[in-house]
Parts: sequence; C-alpha cells; structure tokens
Amino acid sequence: MNNLELKKVANQVRKGIVTAVHSAKAGHPGGSLSAADIYTFLYFEEMNIDPKDPDKDSRDRFVLSKGHTAPGLYSALANRGYFPVEDLKTLRKLGSYLQGHPCMQHIPGVDMSSGSLGQGVSAAVGMALGAKIDKKDFRVYTLLGDGEIEEGQVWEAAMFAGAKKLDNLVVIVDNNGLQIDGPVEEVNDPNPIDKKFEAFKFHVINVDAHDFDAIRAAFKEARETKGVPTAIIAHSLKGKGVSFMEGQVGWHGKAPNDEEYETAMKDLEKIDEELAKEEA
Repeated sequence: MNNLELKKVANQVRKGIVTAVHSAKAGHPGGSLSAADIYTFLYFEEMNIDPKDPDKDSRDRFVLSKGHTAPGLYSALANRGYFPVEDLKTLRKLGSYLQGHPCMQHIPGVDMSSGSLGQGVSAAVGMALGAKIDKKDFRVYTLLGDGEIEEGQVWEAAMFAGAKKLDNLVVIVDNNGLQIDGPVEEVNDPNPIDKKFEAFKFHVINVDAHDFDAIRAAFKEARETKGVPTAIIAHSLKGKGVSFMEGQVGWHGKAPNDEEYETAMKDLEKIDEELAKEEA
C-alpha cells in the first residue's frame, strides 16, 4: 500500500476505535488512537498474515502487551477482514467476544491474550525463542506503552531477548508521554527509553509514529538487523486524530458521550475529506 492508502485505512481504524469505545461506554481511546498508524502498518503492510487462515503456522505473530488499547487492535483486525467491522459496536458487552482485553481463544487473529501490564512482552520473547528453537522464520512483534515499561518484568524480558540474540523480535514502544496518572516523567520517569533498550543489547530506532515513510523505514531496518532484537520507539500523540482528545491525559481511559462522539467523528470525517482531496 502507498502512504495515502495507509492514511485512509488508519483513519477508518480510528473511526472504529471511537465507535467501539462510545458504544461500550468504557474503554481506552487515547492510547488506541496514538497507536493506530502502527497497528495499520503492521496489519496492512508489514506482517505475513492471512485473515482467511488466521492460524497458519508460518504467520508472523503480534502480542498486544498494553492490552487496554484493545479497541485499536480490534479495529485493525476488523478492517483487515478478520471479523465484521460492525462487531466493534459490541465491545465490552455481555456475551461479546470483544472484551476489554484481547482473548486468543475467541478472537480470530489474536495470538496472545493480554492481561496485566508488562506480561505481553515476555510472551512475545517466548514466541521468538520458540521460533529459533524450531528453526521457523516467522517474526514476532509486540506493542508496549511508555507507562507500561515502568514494570520490572519488561526489563527481565528485554535482558533475555538481548542475551539470546532474538533478531526475529521487534518491540514497539508507543511513546505518547502520558499514562493514566499523568505525564510519564512525573509518575515514574522511564527516560531515556532508547538508551535503556540499547543497554539490554537491542538495536534501537526512534521514529515519528504518524509518518508512514518513517515507519516503513524503521520496520525495514528491523528486518535487516541481524544478531540482536530491535526496539522501535514510536513517538506519538495521545488521542491522535480527535481534536479534544489529543495530548489530553483525561482521555486515557474514558468513553466519549453522544455529543463528544459526534464531534470526534466529524474530526475524522474531515480527515477523510482531506485525504480525498490529496488523492484527487
């Protein structure tokens, strides 16, 4: 896909996020929106996957470590064809397969259930090691939050990945600077994030999380890096695409009301219009 096509898809992913969280009257829009471009690139460009055969053995694996941003993953999966986009409206509802955190037993395309913060990266490291042991060439991707990396388990996993030279592993940090309690540097400052991963023997790439040229180059560089795992520090804007959510910590875990939903969707429809002009 070219950049314009990716931007169009990413905007649909954002619409799905806002719609799902509004319908549920609960959820985490801010960090889902900040990661929407990364989700889009992974599922529409980077990963070897097939929605018609979601369990194929040779597929690349994705682990959502910051599991509360499930609306972003669900919207990407739905738009990629794993299940109907209409089902996003059932988020967190009784009996729905789309609950607050992803469940691998019930959702097509989900490779690992997400739970407590910090745990997902350990699962991803295990998958990457398993691929090496079994001499399989699939790659493993995992998405973490910058607040999440305050968890000690993240660094145990990073130490192991570096020690085992897991060059089939890509750790992506959605670095939007905000967590539930405020700016990350005020809660428990994880910076400098890049230097920390370098200390754990990772190849590190800093990237603008909303620039598809930069994202494409980063993942290409990760593929070409041998002998060490890669960490992509994706510098993003919390709530990206929705005017009143952008850069606002209050939208970490809150659903828009009906009026806010209308405003959010108008914002995203304006982006659609701008992209249509760009195409013309």
